[in-house]
Amino acid sequence: MNETLPTPTVDAPPAAAAPAAHPLIARLLACTGGVEVRPADTEAFEAADGDAVLFFGGDPVRFPEALDVAVVLPELLAAAGRRMRVGVVPRDAEDAVARRYAVQRWPSLVLLRDGGYLGTLSGMQDWDVFVEALRTLLARTPGRRPAATIAIHAADAAACH
Repeated sequence: MNETLPTPTVDAPPAAAAPAAHPLIARLLACTGGVEVRPADTEAFEAADGDAVLFFGGDPVRFPEALDVAVVLPELLAAAGRRMRVGVVPRDAEDAVARRYAVQRWPSLVLLRDGGYLGTLSGMQDWDVFVEALRTLLARTPGRRPAATIAIHAADAAACH
């Protein structure tokens, strides 16, 4: 007698949860009315009218000055005298979005206006330097964003010979 045994079903493993935002990043979102910007959201965020800033913080353990930038960003925007939309790129989406703007250093702030690119500020700066750099970028005419970066990996030396 040939009995067909039912095929057991295997539940897919649960999807890994995205790492929770650091409390200071969550505070930045809350106090600025900011939004998370993932790769699927990037074009819409960039194209919206007005001034905007994208915050790339990275891992706060590896890049502790990211938390400093997150704390001073609201005051920095106030000092620049501008109302700006704030987007925070979550850590699990940073590499994809960073390539779009050629961001290569964390933390970084990418400034945008009306669908155009104004520039990038990287790292934590002294207050006066930071405010002046922000004002300089905000005085620019929006242009095209830089060419996307492409990751280049060195080949295994043994595979080359």
